[in-house]
Amino acid sequence: MLPAALITLIIALLIFWQAARQRKSAGLPGGQVIYADTHAWGPVEKPFYDPLLGLTGKPDYLVKKGQQIIPVEVKSSRVKDSPYDSHIYQLAAYCYLIERETGVRPGYGILHYPNRTFRVDYTPEMEDAFLELVSEMRYQERRTVVNRSHELPPRCTRCGFEENCNQSLAG
Repeated sequence: MLPAALITLIIALLIFWQAARQRKSAGLPGGQVIYADTHAWGPVEKPFYDPLLGLTGKPDYLVKKGQQIIPVEVKSSRVKDSPYDSHIYQLAAYCYLIERETGVRPGYGILHYPNRTFRVDYTPEMEDAFLELVSEMRYQERRTVVNRSHELPPRCTRCGFEENCNQSLAG
């Protein structure tokens, strides 16, 4: 009877150890995972949506820690000193969407890269910058003439519109 209990205990400890390793590799903070957009943790969740901005998003994870909801975005690329601006704004979008859908404003989100993890505060200034960016994007979508935004011939060569572009630097 004692050996069976010991084996069961060892198996349970191995399962907890493996779960802790998976949480750490995903950059998840302590707390309860309440949403996961990965097949590894269960069925894929429905996206968050805000009809006012016409914005849809699916964070990789949401962790509930006390009364806080923390979005976690896992990236496959490595970074040097700081997260990419586009990733910061993506995380801000998730914070915005979470607040609109749940009524709970995230105080911060987490960007997890293979080599580093960053806590990104969701301040009123961050929200304002995000909303300004969305407004600028909507304005740019309505433009009928869009000029080339670079001076790099190799970038033109890889562009899908290069054949039809009257501003191409390639060739």
